[in-house]
Amino acid sequence: MSKEEKPEATLRDMYSDYFLDYASYVILERAVPHVGDGLKPVQRRILHSLNEMDDGRYNKVANVVGNTMKYHPHGDASIGAAMVWMGQKDILIDTQGNWGNVLTGDSAAAPRYIEARLTPLANAITFNPKTTDWTSSYDGRNKEPVSLPMKFPLLLAQGVEGIAVGLACKILPHNFIELVDACIAVLRKQTFELVPDFPTGGMMDASLYNDGIRGGKVRVRAKIDIVNKKLLRITEVPFGVTTGSLMDNIVNANEKGKIKIQKIEDNTAAVADILVHLPVGSDPEMSRDALFGFTDCEVGISPNSCVIVDGKPLFMGVTEILKHNAFITKDLLQLELEIKLRELRDKWHFSSLEQIFIENRIYRDIEECETWEAVIKAIDDGLEPHKKKLLREVTEEDIVRLTEIKIKRISKFDSFKANEFIKGIEDQIEEVEKNLNNLTRYTIKYFNDLKKKFGKGRERKTEIGTFEKVDRTQVVMANEILYIDRKSGFAGWGLKKEEPIEKCSDIDDMVVFSTDGKLTVSRVSEKSFVGKRPQHIAIFRKDEEKVYSMIYRDGRDGPLYAKRFKIGGITRDKEYDLTKGTKGTRIMYFIIHDNEEESEANAVVVHLKPALRLRNLARLFLFSEIALKGRAAKGNIVTKHGVDRVVRAPKDLNDESGFSLE
Repeated sequence: MSKEEKPEATLRDMYSDYFLDYASYVILERAVPHVGDGLKPVQRRILHSLNEMDDGRYNKVANVVGNTMKYHPHGDASIGAAMVWMGQKDILIDTQGNWGNVLTGDSAAAPRYIEARLTPLANAITFNPKTTDWTSSYDGRNKEPVSLPMKFPLLLAQGVEGIAVGLACKILPHNFIELVDACIAVLRKQTFELVPDFPTGGMMDASLYNDGIRGGKVRVRAKIDIVNKKLLRITEVPFGVTTGSLMDNIVNANEKGKIKIQKIEDNTAAVADILVHLPVGSDPEMSRDALFGFTDCEVGISPNSCVIVDGKPLFMGVTEILKHNAFITKDLLQLELEIKLRELRDKWHFSSLEQIFIENRIYRDIEECETWEAVIKAIDDGLEPHKKKLLREVTEEDIVRLTEIKIKRISKFDSFKANEFIKGIEDQIEEVEKNLNNLTRYTIKYFNDLKKKFGKGRERKTEIGTFEKVDRTQVVMANEILYIDRKSGFAGWGLKKEEPIEKCSDIDDMVVFSTDGKLTVSRVSEKSFVGKRPQHIAIFRKDEEKVYSMIYRDGRDGPLYAKRFKIGGITRDKEYDLTKGTKGTRIMYFIIHDNEEESEANAVVVHLKPALRLRNLARLFLFSEIALKGRAAKGNIVTKHGVDRVVRAPKDLNDESGFSLE
């Protein structure tokens, strides 16, 4: 190694290269699906194996897994898990045995006990060796498809989820019939809209779906029926939630006091059926909202549509994915028609050659030929007068095939049947050419046939709607009491022996006004420091538009200020100064009103300290004289004289009682 070379740099470069290679491999070969067929490599290899083994009967999953290992080098566990996932989608794999339950979360039986085969839909949309690009398997012993010729937007039908190095993919499942209709709309240049459809049903608000792109969100709720005042029944659960996990979640929320239930039963079998028994006196509507607010009866799902396009990961919305798949289907159908047309023309060509060869008894011209070259030339010379009737030139391969015709076939040749056979081929050629000339119409017919043949039983399961997010503070059980120890400055629900303030829950916020004019809103806890002898403490409720009236002295000897304000928007645990912030500031008067009118009727008497030439020591102040402003306003000056105290004025007091404003 020369002095100029640096081993550290070499190792760094090696590490960087290896990491990038590994990251690229995980993204392209394991975690993210291909936009064309909508499959990850393991899924594609499973389908290829099923097709390779297909004889119409069920195969043991263990055998399918073993066969797939010829193509997938990552072991049987990953193959078996991927196959169970695909089987539970009920789209491409026809299952037999215990394949688990997506409702209860029960796992599938071992691969040796369950069986599978391809569905008729899979055979209709997935395979065609003539239009498939092939590559060598990892050990070079076999050929596997680069991408299956999928003539349907499978990716959007079954959805997918995967995590790679620095990249995640989550595409939600959509409805089969709606996908077919959307493909037809694309071909007709019409608008369409796609939203998810989940196999577990439920209710969905997809107003923020954002076409499945990162940043969007779907809210899904369980279907909860009110049977009577004491009983709720859950018949559908949100996507990704099992009945077992949901029951545990509900029990946990009950133990924490978020909701109140008497007992819960799970009778789930083919469909979800969870009975939630309520205590006597419960409000079923409120209890249902509490389930949405505090349990997995409502979940938010954030999609992240990422696919492999031209060997690179690309974020693409579901609308663009569907358009891409619709045109891929059109291109594949065109390719199939072109292949079929070529085969039909070859078939017509050789059938016509055979008819000419037999009817004109050209086979007799080779009886005296002594060499193979002479045989070929004799047949070619015999065909020469008829070549202008053919669609293409006669090749040596065509002549060789003519020599392979058996004598028995020649002896039983029927010219009428031969003409009818050729006429049938011509009719097929005409039909294929017609379909090629009207490719869009042909593709639309293909999609309509798919819907007619396979759409039954695939109707939408998830109900689409819009619903407001449950305000948890409105439905939470207020099972705690907020206490305060004014002397030490601590507050919380754990101070059972101290001064009670009001009922609360552990998700409520409390608002604290200190004597020096500071405002803080924080979460209620078991015990927290709020400051010694606070001016006011209470549970903070955003929906209550309370008006606060306050008079404070600026500093130790400064003027007296008055203000009327609303708290407005706040940030939790942030301290807000309601005064000018001078050291020694003190609140002299503080009161809370339920509305603005009530605050305007408020009046106080300001008692001044005795001073030279100061005759009137008690002065009336009306809060109606100042405007209602935000909390940041510093207020209006009431007086610059020294103030002894401020007290609320009697209700029958008015401006003519001998008091005057300065």
